[in-house]
Amino acid sequence: MIPYSVLDLAPVTEGSTPAQSFANSLDLARHAEALGYTRYWLAEHHNMPGIASAATAVLIGHIAGGTAKIRVGAGGVMLPNHAPLQVAEQFGTLAALYPGRIDLGLGRAPGTDGATARALRRYFDSADAFPHDVQELLRYFEPVRPGQAVQAVPGAGLEVPVWLLGSSLFSAQLAASMGLPFAFASHFAPAMMEEALARYRLDFRPSKHLAQPYAMLALNVVAADTGAEARRLFTTQQQSFVRLRRGQPGLIPPPLDDIEAFWTPQEKAMVEQALACSVVGDAAGVRAGIAGFIARHRPDELILTANIFDHAARKHSFALAAGAMRP
Repeated sequence: MIPYSVLDLAPVTEGSTPAQSFANSLDLARHAEALGYTRYWLAEHHNMPGIASAATAVLIGHIAGGTAKIRVGAGGVMLPNHAPLQVAEQFGTLAALYPGRIDLGLGRAPGTDGATARALRRYFDSADAFPHDVQELLRYFEPVRPGQAVQAVPGAGLEVPVWLLGSSLFSAQLAASMGLPFAFASHFAPAMMEEALARYRLDFRPSKHLAQPYAMLALNVVAADTGAEARRLFTTQQQSFVRLRRGQPGLIPPPLDDIEAFWTPQEKAMVEQALACSVVGDAAGVRAGIAGFIARHRPDELILTANIFDHAARKHSFALAAGAMRP
């Protein structure tokens, strides 16, 4: 079976706090490490009450410091929000502290709304400079050259694998042209997944970073002891998507017994399209669903995410998913 990893959005549930979210993330990371997960990635979001991973590099340090061997990284850092030098310094620091365990995934979107982007002192049009910024960032991780005016300290000469993330053809083509690994956000934007994968594999150019294409797909997996309970747990994520589209982002809600009473037919159709790459069920159903997804799309790795309200149920879901990934 292919490698399997975790994408954690550090959810802040109703009645909880960011501090509790951070404790839960560390507990889940240790659980994932024991279950054989390859990576534990955290994603940058801003001005989202239900997501506590805004200071992504800081939280990565917290997780890496509390685990022993699992790779920890960003899935991802939204590069338009940052100067490449600062990102290189942050992840160079992490790589110096936790050698051989840090990943840096880069996204082109700001990960927030326009007002928050302005509050970050960055602007949406900076996404147009993304290819140049990626090249600049990669140079900071190279050994210092004679006469180099600006260097990342720490960062220069350290091994920090850089991934490109995306939900469209743009990052797929850029990752292919630069010879970098590619992760597709199929867990919430699956529409162009197949085309992006095909383009990445077709256009890939070997580089000093990577000899052959390596693609990771994101998959929502919600597992429980019964299919009915898994479907109930999944309503937390379904509600969150509807609230976001209604312009009402908030804390992560508890599951509902009757999701049909919550959304309109139009909202249901929207959520079903956005979350089309989801496997929800009991252990047997999840095993079959994951196997079918792998057979159809042939990813080199899967990164699993589960936006489940109850922490114990979330841990159990990842345990069942790990069992489904093993032969």
